[in-house]
Amino acid sequence: MAENPRPETSRMFRWLVLVFVSLTMFGNYYVYDCIAPIADVLAKQLGFSDSNIGLMQAIYSIPNVFMVLLGGYIVDRLGTRKAIFLFGSVCLVGAAVTAYPDKAALQKAVVGLVNLFVPLIRLLGHIPFLPHSLLELTGVQTARGAMVASMASGRLIFGMGAESLIVAVTTAVAKWFRGKELSFAFGINLMIARLGSWLAQNSPTWASSAYSNWRSPLLISVAFGFFCVIGAVIYWAMEVYAERKYAVGQAGSTDKVVFRDIYKFGLSYWYVVALCIVFYSAIFPFETFAIKFFIEAHGTSRELGGFLVSILTAFTMFGTPLFGLFVDKLGKRALLMMLGSVLLIPVYLMMAYTHVSLYVPMAMMGVAFSLIPAVMWPSVAYLVEQSKLGTAYGLMTMIQNIGLAGFNLLVGWANDRGHAGPGNPTGYHLGMWIFSILGFLGVLFAFLLRQRETGPHGHGLETITTAKSGA
Repeated sequence: MAENPRPETSRMFRWLVLVFVSLTMFGNYYVYDCIAPIADVLAKQLGFSDSNIGLMQAIYSIPNVFMVLLGGYIVDRLGTRKAIFLFGSVCLVGAAVTAYPDKAALQKAVVGLVNLFVPLIRLLGHIPFLPHSLLELTGVQTARGAMVASMASGRLIFGMGAESLIVAVTTAVAKWFRGKELSFAFGINLMIARLGSWLAQNSPTWASSAYSNWRSPLLISVAFGFFCVIGAVIYWAMEVYAERKYAVGQAGSTDKVVFRDIYKFGLSYWYVVALCIVFYSAIFPFETFAIKFFIEAHGTSRELGGFLVSILTAFTMFGTPLFGLFVDKLGKRALLMMLGSVLLIPVYLMMAYTHVSLYVPMAMMGVAFSLIPAVMWPSVAYLVEQSKLGTAYGLMTMIQNIGLAGFNLLVGWANDRGHAGPGNPTGYHLGMWIFSILGFLGVLFAFLLRQRETGPHGHGLETITTAKSGA
């Protein structure tokens, strides 16, 4: 006689799984955003330049150009629970290395790790905006160079785990919610994760006493980094328990790049990829320097500067799901991406050249940051065959990380070239023009996308709605 099939897990159990697995991304996002609030403290107490600070964020993206190729494979080989624990542990180690860059034994170990990247460092050494600190990573010729080397290495280690952790968590969510409340589950997962960013950006307010020195805020980030491991351990236990008693779904597909499929992607896809690069390069590198810019160019407190940046995160936490519902009903995806890009063009120049309340440009940026991702990422599903979506998203993520690394370095170089600081706030203008130009390029690529999609080679981005797709 055939055995009775195992029952499915209860809805409550699934949502508890979602909460605990999302804790790993909550800690991940906090650690990523912990550098910006201490940028000016690093400059004052350790003598870091803006190029050094840009390096702290840029080097996070460098391993992700390669890890996106490996992360999905590792998840498939180890399974979700082991992969989440592995990558969460790497995130915690990276946070700890960043917080303790002045330990001699640690410096020796992390510089040895960076020596593995010597060929890349030699190659990049001929790029004019490359910070000198990156070239010092293999030699550690000065005390400041040693600190930069160790902290950058910590961020490098963190980057090696962070994006792959997101891939593993995404796979786990798909495993538990496929055929059920999948879209809503992804929305809740992202909301919990971005709460980590919001707390990091507002840490000058709720942990103001920690900002008397550069290390204490980083120690707080280590404490939040433990959520990457705690959430992973609880998720592991819940999955083991569920597999013994219930029918648990298979893991979803991960972002794996299959290069032979790239030539099959149409022009519309590449317009979306180009928009992805310029859009995120106008947002995240700005956040790297935003609090320092607000303090030195607009005379805000660190608390207010952190709150202004957190406006972006608050908008995305609640605005992105609402815009997603709106777009599904309206269509007009390329048009909406173009309108969102238009919002970015004036905001940086408003902050650089006018005295308008900073709440105005930050709110405009928040609307753009909520609208464009809500339209852009789902649009890929209309442009690429279902069987090639993993390749399409993986390639898009690879190129996005190249842009983030390059523009964090470029804007740091621009600020140093302009001698940006409290005595020379106009030194930030070059960086602000770079961001505005990226906004203009976003409008251009969205316009070209709309032109393509309203022509004979369109895929329905402007016309498909929920009602029509469900008909």
